[in-house]
Amino acid sequence: MTLVELREITQQYPGEARPAVDHLSLTLPSGSIVALLGMSGSGKTTLLKIIAGLLDPSAGDVCFDGVSVKHLPTEQRGAIMVFQNHLLFPHMTVAQNIGFGLKMRGVPRPVIDERVAHMLDLIQLPGLGHRRPTQLSGGQQQRVALARALIVEPRLLLLDEPLSNLDANLRDEMRELIRQVQRHFGITTLVVTHDQQDAVLLADHIALMRDGRLQQFGPPDALFYRPVDEQVARFFGGVNFIPGAAVEQLIHAALSTLGAPLPNTPGEVVLTIRPEQIQFCDPIQHPQALPGIVDHCQFMGTYYRHAVRVAPLSTPLIVHSHAPITAGTTVALCLPLEHLWVIAAGSAT
Repeated sequence: MTLVELREITQQYPGEARPAVDHLSLTLPSGSIVALLGMSGSGKTTLLKIIAGLLDPSAGDVCFDGVSVKHLPTEQRGAIMVFQNHLLFPHMTVAQNIGFGLKMRGVPRPVIDERVAHMLDLIQLPGLGHRRPTQLSGGQQQRVALARALIVEPRLLLLDEPLSNLDANLRDEMRELIRQVQRHFGITTLVVTHDQQDAVLLADHIALMRDGRLQQFGPPDALFYRPVDEQVARFFGGVNFIPGAAVEQLIHAALSTLGAPLPNTPGEVVLTIRPEQIQFCDPIQHPQALPGIVDHCQFMGTYYRHAVRVAPLSTPLIVHSHAPITAGTTVALCLPLEHLWVIAAGSAT
């Protein structure tokens, strides 16, 4: 297991107005899966190449277990990358593809055969070692690429959009396989993805990037429920934002005055709460509930999405529930204080 530290990494391409990566510092906990998440152009692939040694940063350092690897060539870093396109050798069998790295290291053939057989079992493709890559499905090819990377026991596994070419069912299977195999080997793993669902379901920690900078780093639930700003909240599906002001130990919001946790500095703030955390409730049992009128209701497959107009807010609150409520119905909403999160105003673009 390897502790990876990125120290003030900057990558400035000639002719570009802003850096692709801008003074980014990040620590990947040893033995964990970290998702590097962001939209196209956020700098995540550039950062992956820097870690792998495929690109020299303009500034900053990359350290494995406290030792700089910045000046080491790719083959000496012990970091193996699995690309979005599997890049398997078409003229080799599956077994030969998986064992290729060991062959290049001069490992004896009987040892290679034994370890390849173990890897085929681990990736749930026993008995398919004799096939060619073209005889496999896309999901099976991705498994072979993963096995080829892991068999050499790298210090760091880098996965570049490993699930983007798979359909929904295969994505679920591949996510589970990656977690299972990673736990088996205990290899520190960095996954690049633009899909927040993949990041949440796969990773122990998420590093969210935007415009070459790190916006937030933490476990998935922290980015969902404790976003650092409105940009992060919106990226993870946040839609409810209530304006307010922090004064002394209280938040004076558009709806009421709350004893909510304060931001670092007083002044204008925004309260956010996720749609699934707002509850329809009985106004008699909950006299502090907010009255509202259902504007519309939409079935989302596993839940119902309601837009509820609440005075004096200019936009409806979005509320999720397991049962539909007809448009035009008067309702009462409970916003549990423990689920309200306060962020500084003006944090969205």
